[in-house]
Amino acid sequence: MNKGELVDKIAEKADVSKKEADAIPTAAIESIMEAVSSGEKVTLVGFGTFEPRQRQEREGRNPKTGEVMTIPASKVPAFSAGKLFKDKVSE
Repeated sequence: MNKGELVDKIAEKADVSKKEADAIPTAAIESIMEAVSSGEKVTLVGFGTFEPRQRQEREGRNPKTGEVMTIPASKVPAFSAGKLFKDKVSE
């Protein structure tokens, strides 16, 4: 399912126009991205948790040449599914 299909489902379930339905996930996604990028954890009970995680500096290899290189430390977004979400998927 892509964003357009998601907007169609939201419009149908919430009985609103597609334009109004598009604003909802767009605002939610932007808000989650802003919070996580500023270091906050966002928990949606039953759905999951979005949080920033720190990756350590590590050693890697260039796949073309095989030469060893250092991959610098970085901060990455992470998502952990909630119990209700996991249960729904495993049905």
